[in-house]
Amino acid sequence: MALKRGSSGAGFQRNRGGGSRLPIAILLFFSVLAPMLFLVGRGIRTTTLTDQNNIQSDSSIRKVDWREQLAINVKSIFSKEVIDTIMANTNDMDPWSLDFVRKNYISSWKVVGSKNFDQNNATNEETKQPVAVVERGTPQVKQDAVATDDHSQFVDTPAKIARRKLREKRRVKRATELIHQDDEANLKLENAAIERSKALDTAVLGKYSIWRRDIENENADTTVRLMRDQMIMARVYSGIAKMKNKLELDHELLVRLKESQRALGEATTDADLSSSAPEKIKAMGQVLAKAREELYDCKLVTRKLRAMLQSADEQVRSLKKQSTFLSQLAAKTIPNGIHCLSMRLTIGYYLLPPEKRKFPKSENLEDPNLYHYALFSDNVLAASVVVNSTVTNAKEPEKHVFHLVTDKLNFGAMNMWFLLNPPGKATIHVENVDEFKWLNSSYCPVLRQLESAAMKEYYFKADHPTTLSAGSSNLKYRNPKYLSMLNHLRFYLPQVYPKLDKILFLDDDIVVQKDLTGLWSVDLHGKVNGAVETCGESFHRFDKYLNFSNPHIARNFNPNACGWAYGMNIFDLKEWKKRDITGIYHKWQNMNEERVLWKLGTLPPGLITFYGLTHPLQKSWHVLGLGYNPSIDRSEIENAAVIHYNGNMKPWLEIAMTKYRPYWTRYIKYDHPYLRNCNLSE
Repeated sequence: MALKRGSSGAGFQRNRGGGSRLPIAILLFFSVLAPMLFLVGRGIRTTTLTDQNNIQSDSSIRKVDWREQLAINVKSIFSKEVIDTIMANTNDMDPWSLDFVRKNYISSWKVVGSKNFDQNNATNEETKQPVAVVERGTPQVKQDAVATDDHSQFVDTPAKIARRKLREKRRVKRATELIHQDDEANLKLENAAIERSKALDTAVLGKYSIWRRDIENENADTTVRLMRDQMIMARVYSGIAKMKNKLELDHELLVRLKESQRALGEATTDADLSSSAPEKIKAMGQVLAKAREELYDCKLVTRKLRAMLQSADEQVRSLKKQSTFLSQLAAKTIPNGIHCLSMRLTIGYYLLPPEKRKFPKSENLEDPNLYHYALFSDNVLAASVVVNSTVTNAKEPEKHVFHLVTDKLNFGAMNMWFLLNPPGKATIHVENVDEFKWLNSSYCPVLRQLESAAMKEYYFKADHPTTLSAGSSNLKYRNPKYLSMLNHLRFYLPQVYPKLDKILFLDDDIVVQKDLTGLWSVDLHGKVNGAVETCGESFHRFDKYLNFSNPHIARNFNPNACGWAYGMNIFDLKEWKKRDITGIYHKWQNMNEERVLWKLGTLPPGLITFYGLTHPLQKSWHVLGLGYNPSIDRSEIENAAVIHYNGNMKPWLEIAMTKYRPYWTRYIKYDHPYLRNCNLSE
């Protein structure tokens, strides 16, 4: 029993020992062998993935850790310019992160291509695809860590590369469109600026005269401008100082202001400044700096400058009105020299015996085969230039006849001048308009109107200005020439010269530069008046001269009809008589007794009277504007047959444009005794 029990006990022990080893083996398998198998499997899988992505070719190449793989994606995300910025702003002490790179584009890392993956591994096989390597600016500590699953999300797939290329193309296309739009916008701005420049007056205003062209330097005269700016600010701070009761500062500003005014004087350029100007500028600058510290208030300074600007604007407007008034007044006055000449010539004429007062060749006065000129003037010197210039440039002066009509006051002077200075082989005759007995108020409407009480009231009493600036607007309509019948005699040419067929009318403010005989052969196509038209794009048309709010004007005339110029007009007197031009003039003049159709003058009634009866001549026959336009082309003047000083700046006045005056003075002999005695000089 003992043995059997023992055998049973031994078997039990073996079975018990076998049962206890199995749980231990299972425990060892899961705690040791399973992790090892897992790690080996992961290593094999990692190697396979690495081979598929061409990151490593063999075990001799070190594995890319997660930071290196992140740098690869950084390089694919950012352009070369951004990577260059990252490299240029390397700071080894700062921490590196992808968010930091994306936000700031700054990193302590350098991204380098994989061409030289490892300088010490020159014998390694070439990889199938270049791999970016991330290096530190300082020596890098290499780690052979095994890549985890997380790095797979940073690997570029073909879809991502395609999307990236598509985005890049869109960016390039958008940039090209924006550049194209900018070019179009710049082109539009340039074209607009060119159009605006064409609308501007091309005249270059000089420093001393409006007709002189100076080559201006944009950096010139900076000292003068600085002094003027300082003076403006001194006035501003002076007003503020008075307002804030800082009288000492105000006094100091005024003292410096007077010093600057004396130093500046009449200077318009830096070269004109006195030697003390730099010192005054420095002293004024110091005072202004002090005033700025104590008084500067943006709102006060702005209000003060605005008030000064408004005051200056009012002064400019007032001065412009005064300037207009004075220029018109100067245009109406006779210079002392010309008045002296007229008086001396008148005395000399009436001292002559009657037999010596007659002109030769009186038989030519009514010969229709000759070239006849009509000249109505009360200015001896101006009339002499017209006659002298015409005869000088005539090819056959013996065929030219001048019919000169003046008033009673200048009749003796005009006769005496041409008796002393006969026009060569040409014929001349002087008449007195006051001796035309047929020209009376019962026949001539304008003469009746000039003698009326209403017209005298208009001229001599009503609306007379109390100040210079107040009367400038309507002063040009109160010119004394409108009171003289010499100005209206042009509408009575057939009555004055009944035996003539054609006549060339000339104003006394013109200069003849070429032979004019070609005008008598111009075919007027049945028209009465041959004249040069003066209208351009939108000016000098009928609506400029006539009142189209009046129904009589609106019904009978086109407001856009082109105007023409008096001053050189060829008239067909036969056609004139046939169409009763003088009767047409009388009709419209009677309708304008209250000046409701046009203002005073001879051009508006001339436009009405010869409406549809004017033949346009070539512009080279007659160039206008030398009495007001400073920008007439020189070649245009020199190629013209007749140049006309219409406007206020007549060549015999001091206000004349000096650039145009030589064309007129070349026909005056200033060594003549009468001219020397009256101090008339070039």
